[in-house]
Amino acid sequence: MTAAAAGMQRYAACIEYCGMRYAGWQRQKHAPTVQEAVERAIGRVADHPVTVIAAGRTDSGVHGIGQVLHFDTPNRREAVSWLRGVNTWLPDDISLIWTRPVGDEFHARFGAIERRYRYVICNREVSPSYLHGRVTWFRWPLDIERMRAAATSLLGRHDFSAYRAAGCQSKNPVKDLRRLEIDQCGQWIWFDVAADGFLHHMVRNLVGVLVAIGQGEAPVSRAREVLDSRDRREGGVTFPPDGLYFAAVDYAPEFELPAPPPVCRFW
Repeated sequence: MTAAAAGMQRYAACIEYCGMRYAGWQRQKHAPTVQEAVERAIGRVADHPVTVIAAGRTDSGVHGIGQVLHFDTPNRREAVSWLRGVNTWLPDDISLIWTRPVGDEFHARFGAIERRYRYVICNREVSPSYLHGRVTWFRWPLDIERMRAAATSLLGRHDFSAYRAAGCQSKNPVKDLRRLEIDQCGQWIWFDVAADGFLHHMVRNLVGVLVAIGQGEAPVSRAREVLDSRDRREGGVTFPPDGLYFAAVDYAPEFELPAPPPVCRFW
């Protein structure tokens, strides 16, 4: 039975959050999670327990700028009522950005056409105290042109087994990596990554290999060699979650969802 047939209205929503205090997105029995906090807040406004489905399940310590989700409820509310009411019940490190009524055919996870992440590094001798936990600190100099050259060899549809976590449960390691751009402004270096989907730790492992190349510890060809090996043991260091942000997700235009939130040119 569809949500509409059961007298339910489906809503799409967008949230942002700082992941420092949470054991990732997905609800857990013995640790606080973003999903748990969001469901509790939406449930208070909907007047009944709510289950939310997100576009991506971020790990412990990973942040969200444009995380999209959906939920079903028999209780209709205006967009401003959802916005003000839910944000009243959310903790300070999570915010609801918008809600929109959608049809039953919308699914935040399975309907996503493209997901985008940003990874931010503070590249200087001293750690950035005021952004502790929000960016990754790397003290050794990095050659951005070497990293860019290596990144181009990873674009396209490939088996990314070598860049997935050892415990990744995805049944299909083949992903279409559509964008892997690296930019710099002074001490800030950031990686913008887009694909049709991501494997567990895929972005953090990509960054780990590219940083080793940028540091001069591996040749530019190493990124492609790791990819072709399909062996996680060849993949090197998994970079910390601190600098990783779930930036945006795209859906079919007929859903008429708001544009993804803008991501600043540099941090």
